[in-house]
Amino acid sequence: MWQSKDDVEVGRGRCVQACQTLEVNETLSIRWEDEHPRVLWDGGAPIGESSCVSCGHCITVCPCNALMERSMLGEAGYMTDLPKPALDGMIDVVKGIEPEMGYGSIMRVSEIESHMRESRTKKTKTVCTYCGVGCSFDVWTKDRHILKIEPLEGPANGVSTCIKGKFGWGHINSADRLTKPLIREGSSFREASWDEALSLVARRFSEIKAANGPDSLAFISSSKCTNEESYLMQKLARAVIGTNNMDNCSRYCQAPATTGLFRTVGYGGDSGSITDIEKAGLVLIVGSNTAESHPVIATRVKRAHKMHGQKLIVSDLRENEMAERADVFLHPCPGTDLIWLSAVTKYIFDNGLADQKFIDQWVNQAAEYKKSLESFTLEMASERCGLPIDTLTKVAHMIAEAKGVCILWAMGVTQHSMGSDTSTAISNLLLATGNYMKPGTGAYPLRGHNNVQGASDHGAMPNFFPGYQDVADPAIRAKFEKAWNVQLPPKPGLDNHMMIDAIHEGKLKSMYVFGEEMSLVDSNANFVGDALSKLEFFVMQEIFFSETCRFADVILPASPSLEKEGTFTSTERRIQRLYQALEPLGDSRPDWIIIQDVANRLGAGWKYEHPSQIYDEIASLTPLMAGVTYERLEGYKTLQWPVAEDGSDQPLLYTKNFNFPDGKARFYPVPWSEPTDQPNAEYDLHLNNGRLLEHFHEGNMTYRTEGIREKTPCVFIEVSPELANERGIQTGSWVQLTSRYGKVRAQAEVTTRVKGKELYMPMNSTDEAVNRLTSSHTDKVTHTPAYKETSVQLRVLGDIGDDPLPRTNSRHGHPTPQTGVEVERKWKRKDYHEPGNPLVQIQTR
Repeated sequence: MWQSKDDVEVGRGRCVQACQTLEVNETLSIRWEDEHPRVLWDGGAPIGESSCVSCGHCITVCPCNALMERSMLGEAGYMTDLPKPALDGMIDVVKGIEPEMGYGSIMRVSEIESHMRESRTKKTKTVCTYCGVGCSFDVWTKDRHILKIEPLEGPANGVSTCIKGKFGWGHINSADRLTKPLIREGSSFREASWDEALSLVARRFSEIKAANGPDSLAFISSSKCTNEESYLMQKLARAVIGTNNMDNCSRYCQAPATTGLFRTVGYGGDSGSITDIEKAGLVLIVGSNTAESHPVIATRVKRAHKMHGQKLIVSDLRENEMAERADVFLHPCPGTDLIWLSAVTKYIFDNGLADQKFIDQWVNQAAEYKKSLESFTLEMASERCGLPIDTLTKVAHMIAEAKGVCILWAMGVTQHSMGSDTSTAISNLLLATGNYMKPGTGAYPLRGHNNVQGASDHGAMPNFFPGYQDVADPAIRAKFEKAWNVQLPPKPGLDNHMMIDAIHEGKLKSMYVFGEEMSLVDSNANFVGDALSKLEFFVMQEIFFSETCRFADVILPASPSLEKEGTFTSTERRIQRLYQALEPLGDSRPDWIIIQDVANRLGAGWKYEHPSQIYDEIASLTPLMAGVTYERLEGYKTLQWPVAEDGSDQPLLYTKNFNFPDGKARFYPVPWSEPTDQPNAEYDLHLNNGRLLEHFHEGNMTYRTEGIREKTPCVFIEVSPELANERGIQTGSWVQLTSRYGKVRAQAEVTTRVKGKELYMPMNSTDEAVNRLTSSHTDKVTHTPAYKETSVQLRVLGDIGDDPLPRTNSRHGHPTPQTGVEVERKWKRKDYHEPGNPLVQIQTR
C-alpha cells in the first residue's frame, strides 16, 4: 500500500511526532543514541512486521517523499518512479549535505516537485465511505486511477485517516463491479437493458400491490448511501407505493442508543462533537472497540490521555487497545453493563456526589428515578457483574470528580436484549453528574456506518418522516401530503426484523433493498435467508454481486461514493458534501437516479436533476434541517443539526434547554432483565463478535484492496489461553462453533484479549458468517438483534494450519511509546551542531 526509504531521517521527525503524539499508534521512533540515527519501526523491526496499523498519517505529513503511496509511483510526479541507483545516490547526497545545510534547502526540492504535480492530477473533496466518524479528504485521481487520499483539515478528522479511509478504495475499480442490470432466469442471471429491468420492476410492484395491498411490499435503505438517496427511498415507499414498511440498518446497531437519548434528553444523536470528547476530563467507553471500529476518534482519546492527562475508563469483554491504555478496565459478565452503571449512579446519589444544582434546575422525575435504583447496590452489582466493589467505588468517584465526562458506547451495549435500557442508564448517569449542556461532556453513541445517522435522520424508518416527525401525527402527515400531493398511510410500518417474520407468515410478498447485505448482517442468518427465498419478487441494488443478491429477481447496478454527489451525516450530526470524482463505471448509475427511475415508471413524475434539488425539498419539510443548503456545505464547510433557517447550527446540543416541551431532561427508570440465549451444559461458551480495524463488516469493499486483504485474509476465532490449554487448542487449530441456530468453521487465534470461556469472532467473512450463529432475540423496544447474546459449543477438528493472522498483521507488533520525536536527545549527542553555516562578523574599517 505504501513504500518507505527509512535511511533518510524523515522530515525533521514529523512522521515520528505524528505517530507518537497525534495518532498515538507509537510505532515510529528515532533512537538518537545510535551511531547513525534513523526512523525505526518498533525499535528496529521490519516495517511489514511491526505494530504499524497503516493509518497512513506518516505519509501525509512527510514533506520529502521518503514515504509515499505505491499508487503514486510513476503516475503523479516527476521523481516518483526513479530507478533505485538514482534514488540511492540522491539519498547519499542528502546525508552528506544535511549537517551543513539543514533541512530547509533540501525540502524545497520536494516542494518544487509537489507544485509540478498539480498539472498531472485531479483533486476532489469526498467523505469517507466506511465508519461514522465522517473523515473528509481530497481524493487524487488520474483518469480512473486513484492516486492517493490526502487529508487536509477535515472538520472531523483534521489530517488523520485509518487504513480503510487511506487505502481501502480497491472496490471502486474492481473487476467484479456490477455494470449492467441483471434479471433472474431460473437459477442464474442474464444481462438486461435498463429499460427492460425497470419495466419489470414497475410491473411486478404494481401487480403485487394490486393483488395484496401496498403493505405487501417493503423497502430498506442503505446506511452507506447519501441522505438524498435515503430520502427518495422513503418517499418512494410512502408516496408512490403507499406503505410505511421502510427501514435501514440502524435497526441492527444504533436504534437502542437513539431510544435511550430520546427518553432522557430528547434528541437521538451525539450531544456534542469530537472536539468535546478531546476536551473531557474523563472518557468512559462502554462496549466499544473504539481503536478498531472508530480509529480516528480513538486517536483523539489516546492523545488527550497520553499528552493532556485525560482519564480513561473502559468496560468491555475484551482487553482491546483502549482497555490496555485505560486507567481502569472493567471486565463485567456478559450483558450486565446496565447493572454496574445503575449501581454507580446509585452510589453517586447516596454519597452526595450528584450534581444536585444541575438536577434541580434541569432534570425531571428525580425522586421516581432514585427509588428505581434501590435494588442496584454495589454488593448486587459486584455479585452479578463479577466486579470488585472497590473498583466500582473508584469508578464512581472518578466520574463524580472529573471536570467533564463523555461516555462513548457502541454495539457492545446496543446489541443486547436490554440495549435501549442500558443506553438509557448511560444517559441517566450523565444527568446525575451534570454532564450535559457544557463543552467536554455528554453522550456519544458511536455510529457504525458512514451514513447510518443520516439514513435515520432523513426518514428511512417505519415510524418517522425525515427529521423524526411522527407518521401517526395528523398535522405532520398533512404537511407531507400537501407537499407530495398524495394521501399517506397513517400507521407505522414494519421494521426490518418484523419484515422477516412477515415474509414467513405470508404477509410480505416483495422487497426492494439497496446497499445492504441483509442475508448476512441480520441475526439468525439462516432464518433470514429462508425468508428471502420465499419472496415473490425481490429487487437488489448493489455495486457487487453480494450474498444477498443470490436471492434477487432483479439486480440494479449502482455507483459507489466516488461516482456521485450528495451528503453524508456523521456520528456527530455533521452534514458534509461529497463530490463526484469519477464517472459511473459501465452502465451503473447513482442510487438516487435509479430510485427516481423506478418511481417514475410507477407514475411518480419526479424531476430531480441534481441532489441539491432533493435537499432543498428535505429542508423545506424538515425543521431539524431547515437551513441546510448545498451552498452552506460548499467544499469543507459543514453543518451539525439542528440547523435553523438562517443556517446557524448546534455543534453542542442543549446549551439552552433539552428537547422537551418544558425544556428539561428526564430521568428514566430502567429495570434489569436477564440476557437471552445464555450458556448451559451443552452450549457452554459465550460468543462475542464485532468489527476489525482492517475490514468493514463482511469485507465486501475492503477485501477488494489487495494490501488490506493480505494483512487480514480470513476470519478467525479468538480463544483465551486458559480455554486453549483446557481444550488442546493452539493458534491455527481448526475449530467448529455450533449454536442453537447454526454452525461455522474457522481457525483459532489464542490471545489474552479474551478471558476464560468467552470467545470473540469478527464479522469479516461471507463464507463463515458469524450471524449464522446468532439468534432472533431482540431488544424489547427497537427490535435490534441481540447479537452479543450468543452461546456456542466448540469442537476441535484436529487440523492445524498457519496463524490466521499473518506475520504482517499489526497485532503481532510491539509498539515503542515515546513522548514524540524527543529531539532533545539529538541535541545531547557529542557530534551534534546547529545545521547551516554560522554567522560571520564582517570586519569594517
